[in-house]
Amino acid sequence: MNGGVLVLGGTSEARALASALVGHGVHVVSSLAGRVAAPRLPEGEVRIGGFGGPDGLARWLTEHRIAAVVDATHPFAERIGASAAAGTRQAGVPALRLQRPGWEQSPGDDWHWVDTLADAAAALPGLGERVFLTSGRQGLAAFAGLSRLWFLVRCVDPPEPPLPPSHELLLSRGPYHVGEERDLMRRYRVDVLVTKDSGGSMTAAKLEAARELAVPVVVVRRPARPGMSAVSSTADALAWTLQRVNR
Repeated sequence: MNGGVLVLGGTSEARALASALVGHGVHVVSSLAGRVAAPRLPEGEVRIGGFGGPDGLARWLTEHRIAAVVDATHPFAERIGASAAAGTRQAGVPALRLQRPGWEQSPGDDWHWVDTLADAAAALPGLGERVFLTSGRQGLAAFAGLSRLWFLVRCVDPPEPPLPPSHELLLSRGPYHVGEERDLMRRYRVDVLVTKDSGGSMTAAKLEAARELAVPVVVVRRPARPGMSAVSSTADALAWTLQRVNR
């Protein structure tokens, strides 16, 4: 055995990979950013908080004799991804990006793709007046100037201001179901949805509900995540990791 494995992220893919590695007898350390108050914890050792940038990560990897790193953070965790790519390269530790596939449009969808949350905010006035905002608790300042629109803001933990002047806050954690999402949109008379292209099944039900209700969707594209080879399935990440810890 060549050493342990560091899995970055609190995503469902990260938890599944950690569980599979523990099942193979591999020592796993899962690193969570600590931004969620009560995260779902994976199997194995858990570490909360950052490493102090690429240099700090490189030192930590060397000190703990880590054999491989899998970056399974959220598709929009750009800063963590860049730090992981630089830190693993500096330490000479093999690294892999595990990223779930993005969502794909289906017949009947009315999607409007944008590059940033600021672009999403700029697109809203021509699409609707009652907005279901599901882009997470960070970056909500982009919508704070839209005083003529009403927002249903859904996130896991309470967001920090500034927020849109007219809003209702809904604290909730997935998975969500189509019927519930459809009822929610009807109850609040939602006429436009905003989301990031997070992918996965945990929160995809809102997209099907929007399709059924003919509600347009503003979708923020994923940022580029260069610097690592990538796979889209836990099985592929597991195979890659086992090859490196069993050398």
